Amino acid sequence: MQATLSPPVIRTKIPTYIYAVVFSSLCIVWGLLWDIMWHMSIGRDGLFAPPHLLMYIGAVVAGAFSGFKILQLTFAKRNPERTSSVRFWGIFYGSLGAMYCVWGALTMLTSAPFDDWWHNTYGLDVQILTPPHTVLLIGMMTVQFGAMIGVLALQNRVTNGLLSDSEWNKKQAQRLKIMFTIAAGLLLSILYTMLAEKLGQWASHHSSSYITIGIAFPFYLLAVGRASSLRYPITLTAAAYMLTMLIPSWILPFFPATPRLGPVLNPITHYQAFMFPLLLVIPGFVLDKLLHRFGSGKLNDWLLAALTGTVFMLVITVVQWYFGEFLHTSPYAQNGFFFSDSMSYGEDPTWPYHHQFHPHWLQSTPDFLKGIGIAILCAIGSARVGLLWGNWMKRVQR
Repeated sequence: MQATLSPPVIRTKIPTYIYAVVFSSLCIVWGLLWDIMWHMSIGRDGLFAPPHLLMYIGAVVAGAFSGFKILQLTFAKRNPERTSSVRFWGIFYGSLGAMYCVWGALTMLTSAPFDDWWHNTYGLDVQILTPPHTVLLIGMMTVQFGAMIGVLALQNRVTNGLLSDSEWNKKQAQRLKIMFTIAAGLLLSILYTMLAEKLGQWASHHSSSYITIGIAFPFYLLAVGRASSLRYPITLTAAAYMLTMLIPSWILPFFPATPRLGPVLNPITHYQAFMFPLLLVIPGFVLDKLLHRFGSGKLNDWLLAALTGTVFMLVITVVQWYFGEFLHTSPYAQNGFFFSDSMSYGEDPTWPYHHQFHPHWLQSTPDFLKGIGIAILCAIGSARVGLLWGNWMKRVQR
């Protein structure tokens, strides 16, 4: 008796452009962190300074690969992927993620001459959110959101059975889920960097810092937690963000850097590290546990937002109060791991508040508790928006 042969198993690989946009997202984040440390250590830069080039590489890679994918779907009318793509301007076809990447890349490249003009006109930036940097950050976040959505659309198609087991093996599906958390962690890094001036260890005993945290982070973390198919997506996203932030600050201080712009109050000889990031991985783990217990329709989203927002703020307040104090005041934090001895060349090393809290950043107990109450209300509203956004992301398949 002749054996019946089963049909061959077709394994569809993750598209190359997905790897490319996640890689470009990493280049953008590390280019931005390098640029901040360049300004802290060297000061003067130009349009084609090395950190800028790394960011431009990220923009060009994301725009080129995503643009090629859009043109491929637009002109290859028999391409089977065209049926699962989005049509825009009545001409082009492409995935939603690819379109975001193209728009973000164009915005980033547009901001480059604007930033160069700004420096030539006004000199060195004294804050992160200058007008050209704001345009640049919008472009960066658009590229990174495109990378997230590009990965997410494939993940959702696998989860919802639109790509069968004969087309997608388990290893590829798991890799896709990991790539989503990496892409989400990279975007979280940009979000944190944008707000870093309000979140430093010097502000860890002031409620304004926690109000900013309550507004900015619950919506993003809960959206990722709801959209991802992993068991602990928020924890992994927070871990990816922390490593993304820490690696450049662990490595670059080994390289020499000389200030090129006065006044030089602190004559440094090597790159100065950026600040140690928030310990979001701890409340992130708690949020994952809460979603395991009360998510998936077990609790109304408003009640779930109230629970997760409140718990998130209580956990992050306790964690950052003590960890921020350690970073700011302990001699054990003044090293190449925690960066508390890092100072830009323009800072006076004799200033008495480098390693103790300035009176401006201290509050009475009633004022601090009042501020934390406001932060909890902000976190609840932020969490509700995040759950709503996560519901939308779970439906993205194009």
